Parts: sequence; C-alpha cells; structure tokens
Amino acid sequence: MAWVDLREQAKRRSPEELIKHLQTFELEMKFSAGVWFFSPGAGRFHDRYGEAIDIPKRLEIAAKLRDYGLAAVEAHYPNEINEDNLEVYRQFMRDTGIRVVTVVPNLFYDRDWEFGSLSNPIPEIRRKAIERTKITLELNRELDTDFAVVWPGIDGYENPFGIDMVAARDRFADGLAEALDAVPGVRVAFEPKPYEPRGRILYGTTAEALLLAQKVEAKLQNPRNRELLSQGHAIVAMNPEVGHMLMGYEDLAYSFSLIMEYGRLAHTHWNSQPLGNYDQDLNVGVLSVEQTEAALYVLKMYGYRGYFGIDINPERMPVEQALKNSMDALRAANDRINSLDHAKIIECTMHPERCRGWLEAYLIRMRAPNPQKLPPLWKM
Repeated sequence: MAWVDLREQAKRRSPEELIKHLQTFELEMKFSAGVWFFSPGAGRFHDRYGEAIDIPKRLEIAAKLRDYGLAAVEAHYPNEINEDNLEVYRQFMRDTGIRVVTVVPNLFYDRDWEFGSLSNPIPEIRRKAIERTKITLELNRELDTDFAVVWPGIDGYENPFGIDMVAARDRFADGLAEALDAVPGVRVAFEPKPYEPRGRILYGTTAEALLLAQKVEAKLQNPRNRELLSQGHAIVAMNPEVGHMLMGYEDLAYSFSLIMEYGRLAHTHWNSQPLGNYDQDLNVGVLSVEQTEAALYVLKMYGYRGYFGIDINPERMPVEQALKNSMDALRAANDRINSLDHAKIIECTMHPERCRGWLEAYLIRMRAPNPQKLPPLWKM
C-alpha cells in the first residue's frame, strides 16, 4: 500500500519560517471524485431525475475528465467496487492513469446496519461489519490506495435515554482496531458527521474524531502497526468533509488546523453547505467562498499535500459540469490565496494591536474585481 507521510503537517514554525513557507509552498490542485454521485439516486422526497448509470459508464465519464484535472476516484465496497468488477477498475487505471485513491467499506446502507455497524449491540451483526471492514482494507492494500475512508453514518441514535454510550463507542473503536490489526499497514481516514441519517452519529465532530484516532491506535497490537506508530505516523487519520463540518457549526480553518496539528489530515472532501441544515452537498463555491479561502490558507500554512476530493450531489446538472465547476472554484480560491501578501498577513495576526482592521480591509480589496475603485489602503 502507498504509505503517505503526514508527519510534516505537525511541524511548528516561527513567524519568519512561516512567511517563507507561505511564499514558497503551493497546494497541488489534484482532484478525486466519488463514483457514487455520478448517478444520483432518488431522494427522500423525490424520484430519481435521471437514468441510472452503471459502473463502466461512470468510469467512462471520469476518464473524460482526466485532462480537466481529475486524478483519482473513490468507491464503496461492495456496491460500487467488488470482486466481480475489480478488473474493470484495473483496466480503467491502466488506460487513464486515474487512480483508485480509496475503497470505502459500506457500513451504512444495508438492512443489516439498522441498529449500527461497528457499534451494533447485536454480536452477529457487528461481526459482519468487522469482516466487511477487513475485506475492504485488504482491497485497499491490493489496489495500492492511500487510505480507506470510514464513515459511521448509521452508528448513532435518536433517543438518547438509557443508551450505554461509552459501550457503543468502545464497540466501534474495538471493531475498527481489530480490522486494522488483521490488515496491518493500511491507514484509515475517518470522516465525522454530526447527524443524518441518524439523529446523532457517533464520533460526529472533528474533536471527537481525534479522540477516536487516539483511542483506536492505543488498542493496536500488530507489530507492523506498532512500528508505524513508534515512528510517529498516524494510522487513524481523517477525511473531513466541508459540508459535515458546517452542519456541526464548525469553523473550517480552525478544524483543519486542529487535524493537521496532530499530523492526521489524509484527505479532504469539498462541497458547499449552509451552517447547520441537512446535508446538501452543493457544488464547491456556491456558498461561503470566504470559508473555502480561509480553509485553503490553513492547508497551505501547514503543508497539505493530499487530494482535494469532490463530494457533491449534482441532481440538476450533468455530473461532468458539476465537477468542472467545483474544480474551478477550488483553483480560483487557491489562486486568490497565493496572490496575497503573506508577510503582511502574518504581521497582522502576530501583532493585532498594530493592525486593527487592516487585514479585513486588505481582503476586501483583494476580493474586489476593481480594487482601484476603492479608497487606497492605509499603510500598517
């Protein structure tokens, strides 16, 4: 398996070192996309708007986006990638150079998971979830992916009364640790979400996910995993999704910085989302562009080198156009943050008493299409 070193993210820099880093380091705009949204299904309140598209056709669409910047795809096991269509993906990778960057165990959709997957209190159902996770980790190793995303979408509750929540969290962490020790040397990228489809999902916020990572790693016993941990590598890393963060009223820049402080940012999922609300998976750039820019600036500050995964639900436009719009929105935001005067920004943040209001005024002008029409910015 391709082992990506995340330890550099946790490096501390002096203000002078940080300025130099910002002036020399640029994010690599390499994009991945989940094959699940290439064929949007019916919603809770409406029928499917388009025809169902099979996996070979979805990969044909992805192949056409290679020259536009799509570098990798993501898929769930067993509904999107499995033993029967594995050669289809391998041929796709050979023909296009587009990677499978992650295979995700589907631990949320099946009828079996009605009362949870890895946290399920029914032993035989929980065992099925653990075994599916093991198979998926093996598939990630076989395909030389970077990580296996784990999303606990169905592990949670609606009525909290009487639930032994500590036991539920223990079952989830124990099951994940068992799977990781059975397939050592494979990284998990955990994706928190506060709610939906459950009223409250276990380990649903960034901070909770960091606690899960520490808890699971403390349980690992396989010598290969212990060796990686002793070298300072994260085995349980994270794949935060912008929409999920905003559903939980998190600030993107703060949350991304918290993950990178511990060297655990393996991958990122991008879309747009109003604060709170249901999970909308809007195209990148539709809402809160300033949050996108602040998040990208944090990734630049701490040296993120991973993919920018697009996770959207383009029900009312062709998936090709939705992906192009989202990739372009990230490219445009990245171009804007690269054009900033990093020395002055760090000066403002390190000496706020000398720069009252200057950074806000500066960003207003940098976002303006014709900044010369505004009064000149005063010197700090």
